[in-house]
Amino acid sequence: MYHERQSLQFCALHVLNNLFQERVFSKQELDDICYSLNPDATINPHKSMFGLGNYDVNVLTVALQLKDYEFIWFDKRIDLTSLDLTNIYGIVLNKFYKPKCLGLEIPIKRRHWLAIQKVDESFYNLDSKLDVPKYIGNEDDLIKFLRSELEVTATQLFLVVSNSLPKDSWMKMS
Repeated sequence: MYHERQSLQFCALHVLNNLFQERVFSKQELDDICYSLNPDATINPHKSMFGLGNYDVNVLTVALQLKDYEFIWFDKRIDLTSLDLTNIYGIVLNKFYKPKCLGLEIPIKRRHWLAIQKVDESFYNLDSKLDVPKYIGNEDDLIKFLRSELEVTATQLFLVVSNSLPKDSWMKMS
């Protein structure tokens, strides 16, 4: 199983590559997307000004569009059991974490992207902060995992869906 580990603030880059289970994007390609989104900016608002990553949702959206996927924000008020997981390519969470320095938590919160992918009929947490992918389980286990994650108000859920599928195919029909 392909799993990129965290480097600097490149979690968005790792999310993309972990979703596709291979190195599909590079730092340079994501930087190019940033510049295409805001070509005249001295300081680009879509990434870290220090070149350390920290790409925003717009960069992920465009990168996925380049691969013919849609990046869909999921409204947490909708019941997770209404998701048609067979039509969802992957899942991305954006959540807070507390960074560490020399093993000690720093009293600030940072945003972090992580990917969830189905591999060989099981779901895995491919968070780049993990040493290895973490087994989640089947669809029921995934729903429980996502419910737990979404209990934190600031956590956001995004769905990655192929543009070749009909609109809203990621939702079960009533």
